[in-house]
Amino acid sequence: MAKTGVTRPPSMKGAKDALGVLSRSGPHPVRYGDLGLIGLPGIVYTPAEGHQVPAVVLGHAWLQPARRYHELLRHLATWGIVAAAPDTQRGPVPSMSRFASDLNTALDVCVGVRLGDGRISVDARRTALIGHGTGGGAAILAAASRERLGALVTLAPAEIKPSAIEAAGRVSAPALHLAAAIDAMAPAAGNAEPITAAGRAAGAEVTLRSIEKAGHLGFCEGRHWSSYLFQTLPQHRTRKIARALVTAFLMEQLTGEKRVSALTSGDVPGAPLVELPDPDDDAAEQTPARAGLLGAGS
Repeated sequence: MAKTGVTRPPSMKGAKDALGVLSRSGPHPVRYGDLGLIGLPGIVYTPAEGHQVPAVVLGHAWLQPARRYHELLRHLATWGIVAAAPDTQRGPVPSMSRFASDLNTALDVCVGVRLGDGRISVDARRTALIGHGTGGGAAILAAASRERLGALVTLAPAEIKPSAIEAAGRVSAPALHLAAAIDAMAPAAGNAEPITAAGRAAGAEVTLRSIEKAGHLGFCEGRHWSSYLFQTLPQHRTRKIARALVTAFLMEQLTGEKRVSALTSGDVPGAPLVELPDPDDDAAEQTPARAGLLGAGS
């Protein structure tokens, strides 16, 4: 096991093989911690040791506790990536501006503080933000305010206030947006698609995929009272595909890993690339940017 960075995956034959490899845990032993030690409620997973490793911070969806993302955070740590998630702004009318600030604060802490009893250090040049739902919108706000960011990932991103669509036009980092094909809360047409279009219009490298049969909360593990409110069930397949795609994208963007290209370009089973309508198409211009069932304060 390498101590100085992300472990390289084995050679993989095609997207199906890559999905199988990168959806499984990597070789690094993992340590778990509490962000509360630095005054910010939340969780952090790290590889047991490592020098100048990448780091990512995840923003949770509306009403969701950070614990519903343990699986993804721990998975990234097994591949050598420090992964944290603040557990703030969980009320029914959260402040997205403050949540974006919390995401940036958590990322700054990961970069500036020696983790794991001093055995883990993070490379400030290899950092990323991830967000789900309204947390995806907050991650975009946070990314737009950072001078140096290696990558941005969203899962079923939602338009928020201040506007994530507007902020996406100010993000220069490469971005991967994973839409949920069956999403009544933040449908892609009014959320992920205009977010993607705004990023591309600004010249950023932006990829949009739609995960088949996925619902808005399909990226979360376990159960929560909101699962009954929104009548959602755990979706193992959605989380498996998302784990592999997120891991591959972060490896490629943060470490330059080329073996993962089967999952970062071209066809991926269950997660096809989404072609956006021509911006000059009158029908496309008439499509409203709506936030589905979600709403958030400033």
